[in-house]
Amino acid sequence: MNSSYHGNISFTIFGQSHSPAIGVTVEGLPAGFAPDFEELSRFLARRAPGRGDCATARREDDVPEFLSGLHNGKLCGAPLSAILRNSDTRPEDYDELRIKPRPGHADYTAQVKYGGAQDHRGGGHFSGRLTAPLCIVGGLCKQLLAREGVEVISRIAEIAGIADRGELTVSTAERPFPVVDSAAGEAMQKAILAAKAEGDSVGGVIECAVIGAPAGLGGPLFGGMESRISRLVFGIPAVKGIAFGAGFEAAKRRGSENNDPFAMREGRVVTKTNHCGGILGGITDGMPIVFRVAVKPTPSIAVGQDTVDLSAMESAKLTVGGRHDPCIVPRAVPCVEAAAAIAVYDALLERRKEQP
Repeated sequence: MNSSYHGNISFTIFGQSHSPAIGVTVEGLPAGFAPDFEELSRFLARRAPGRGDCATARREDDVPEFLSGLHNGKLCGAPLSAILRNSDTRPEDYDELRIKPRPGHADYTAQVKYGGAQDHRGGGHFSGRLTAPLCIVGGLCKQLLAREGVEVISRIAEIAGIADRGELTVSTAERPFPVVDSAAGEAMQKAILAAKAEGDSVGGVIECAVIGAPAGLGGPLFGGMESRISRLVFGIPAVKGIAFGAGFEAAKRRGSENNDPFAMREGRVVTKTNHCGGILGGITDGMPIVFRVAVKPTPSIAVGQDTVDLSAMESAKLTVGGRHDPCIVPRAVPCVEAAAAIAVYDALLERRKEQP
């Protein structure tokens, strides 16, 4: 399995949903940096399971244990390694899935690729549980970016066709439900609970903005900021699409409508609009980097579904038991922030190498 990211910082995520622990080893973060561990814990808590009716009933503390890379509270230059213990596991909930793959999940494709050797419990290494180590790296990168005056914020833009109202201009991290408009958030939660009551699930859209990133990050072709961010965002299970700025809406416009006119403001170049999402030719233009991520409905649902019995090689029925999120979107919000923070901080390190 390729579970490593290689760049100016590199990391490897390890573990499975029901293994004793999951974790990450990171290299390339600056020695001497003193992480705010309380802030990191608050960030991880936003993703942690078991926090309300709209999330899975599985509850994990998700308190990281740092095994290496720290000395006197600071990064010491050695690889930083951390684990999160898995304490609330029920592997027996997944016995049937060993031979009956869940529609919409990686059960079947993992079986084909790994020939039955994969850990099927809770999705194994394919589980959304593996976004917790991603958030350790992203949470640290968010702190490093904050020292540079760069902020990564996000919100739930849509769930079950219900759209948030207003613009994303400030962090929603301190809100019980991360939306701009509370009334829209309440309607979204009702839709989640209605699907849950029927044994079903819903999906949605997350909007993320990186504010304060300097112009000049990224590059053309395969080094573009869209590619860098997308690569990490698609490491989040259930993500099915990403769009920057106006995204697909740009395809419906004329150039005169979609182009962002340049202007001068307080001695710096800005654009009057931001349809490009802060990226031109793969390079940041100094405006906020704005993108949206499509998250599919949770595939593990209690509604009966058609599948196959891989042992008998015949059609079969499946009703998924166990504990699952009726909507992945709320807990995926910090994961998207983490992915963006890693990509932008990595590009910032590269830009410094390029400058004389």
